[in-house]
Amino acid sequence: YIIILFMNINELIAIVKKKIESEIVVENISIEDKSFLHKKHSGNDIDKFHLKIQIKSIELKKISKVDGTKKIYKILDSEIKNFIHSLQLLIN
Repeated sequence: YIIILFMNINELIAIVKKKIESEIVVENISIEDKSFLHKKHSGNDIDKFHLKIQIKSIELKKISKVDGTKKIYKILDSEIKNFIHSLQLLIN
């Protein structure tokens, strides 16, 4: 097993984008690093990131927002556990 202890934001964004696009039909996706929003919070972990993900997906629009969100969280389970502190998800 290879255990990654640190990941930079560009690697994380690339992995998140690839994983979502491999599991869901996506018309458009944008991922932004919003980690600066948590810099002054107590307990902020510099090795974890805040991502804003905007997804335009006809596939996700066919299901409820809750189910769409659950689907994204399931796809990104490992990244959320290890590298993502906060996830802002907008599905169009």
